[in-house]
Amino acid sequence: MQYNGPFMKKVILITGISSGFGKETARMLAENGHKVYGTIRKKAVSDTPVHYLKMDLTDIESIKTAVSDVLKKEGKIDILINNAGMHSGGPIETSPIETISLQMETNFIGMVNVIREVLPAMRQQGGGTIINFSSIGGLMGLPFQAFYSASKFAIEGFSEALRMEVNQFNIKIILINPGDFHTSNTANRRNFLAPANSNDPE
Repeated sequence: MQYNGPFMKKVILITGISSGFGKETARMLAENGHKVYGTIRKKAVSDTPVHYLKMDLTDIESIKTAVSDVLKKEGKIDILINNAGMHSGGPIETSPIETISLQMETNFIGMVNVIREVLPAMRQQGGGTIINFSSIGGLMGLPFQAFYSASKFAIEGFSEALRMEVNQFNIKIILINPGDFHTSNTANRRNFLAPANSNDPE
């Protein structure tokens, strides 16, 4: 199947549409006539014409299944929007290593796995667009959000390298760096603060 150019109705896969940017983007695109598939980790109810897919960025099999389902139904994915992620906060010294690992696995490794599943189809169809959500925290280190910033810095470097690798296949890479918006990503941030008098001997 041939890539149908920039102005036709698209088949769009967007990750993380339960709330925030993902929810509003999916709704807007669907209402404008695009075929939108959005991923969620839990059950969602919506009156928008979005096709929901269960997917967890930390579960490679769920990623493979979600991408495969779209390709089986549509035969292509014109646009991939990597929106899903998590946000942790707290001092570097006291952030649990489990949360640090989850932060990187979700925001970076999960995104990489989604892209790796979609790329073969985009090459075969002759092109496509991949939009990666980074953050202002990917351009500057944010105090008490070091590992969130680290995950977003990783997306910046990865996207630059990816752009050069896939340009020959007519696959475009777009990077978005939002500032501080009121979304559930911030509201649901995992905070780990140092206890009072943490330097005092017990």
